[in-house]
Amino acid sequence: MCSMSILDVTVLEPRLKHPTIFKKFDDLDKGEEFVIHNDHDPKPLYYQLLAERGNTFAWQYLEEGPEKWKVKIAKLKDGEKEPSIGEMVTKDFRKAEVFKKFGLDFCCGGKKTLSKACQEKGLDIVQIEKELREVDEKFAAPSQDFNKWELDFLVDYIVNTHHKYVIQSMPIIFEYSQKVSKVHGERRPEVIEIADLFIKVMDELNHHMMKEENVLFQYIKILVATKRKSENLKPSPFGTIQNPVNMMEMEHEQVGELMEMIRELSDNFTPPENACNTHRVSYAKLKEFEEDIHQHIHLENNILFPKAIAIEKELLG
Repeated sequence: MCSMSILDVTVLEPRLKHPTIFKKFDDLDKGEEFVIHNDHDPKPLYYQLLAERGNTFAWQYLEEGPEKWKVKIAKLKDGEKEPSIGEMVTKDFRKAEVFKKFGLDFCCGGKKTLSKACQEKGLDIVQIEKELREVDEKFAAPSQDFNKWELDFLVDYIVNTHHKYVIQSMPIIFEYSQKVSKVHGERRPEVIEIADLFIKVMDELNHHMMKEENVLFQYIKILVATKRKSENLKPSPFGTIQNPVNMMEMEHEQVGELMEMIRELSDNFTPPENACNTHRVSYAKLKEFEEDIHQHIHLENNILFPKAIAIEKELLG
């Protein structure tokens, strides 16, 4: 299209509005787009289009009331697809705050698209996309663009920031959760289960981080150094890097599921009104711990591992 086509649906009879919009969309060539003008939020149209045409379009609000709404609708090209939640956070980590607000998993569940994740949880995707656009409009600090960091630097960052945090935090949370369990467990049996689940989290992470630091991360540093020196890659003892990556991602899933159970049992880490200070601190630390785990796993699953796999493939030819 030489110029963007505009469809003013305010002049159409109500019964003709959606059929006209659908015909307009169906007549588009892939990669083309048009704008609809309306006198109210066309959110129901979005869900109907998604239900009947699937993930074949992009939807962007250009103007949002109170009297006029303008929405650009584009037909996706072949091979063009909706990005996953993990890819969106990889591109701009600030969007993680939006996903956390709505309870969307961007680390272990980061391979899902936003539309699929919202459908599963019954969330309003239009509202979430609006908040994501607001993030786009804010200034981003370039120092936090993890996607541009060298992988050996990213490995050191993960170890010195997230692994160190986990090691320092686990004994504190263990102490608090055990105390709450012993003091309040009879009246609140969920705190006993939370304490038991956190022991499993500790066990998983202790073994997991040791394997990462001693095996996988060392190999990733070898990959980076080999590429820099343009040398031949020596065979690893575990075959391709995909093998340990698969294991690490499976263990990430297990930790994520355990923390999800803790969050549900604690009502999203909300202490009872009459909770003692230890109970309150315990839940606050658990919430902080889960937030760090989300960022930690995101950096590995969505940035470090895919890039390391790509470097190995490049070196092996």
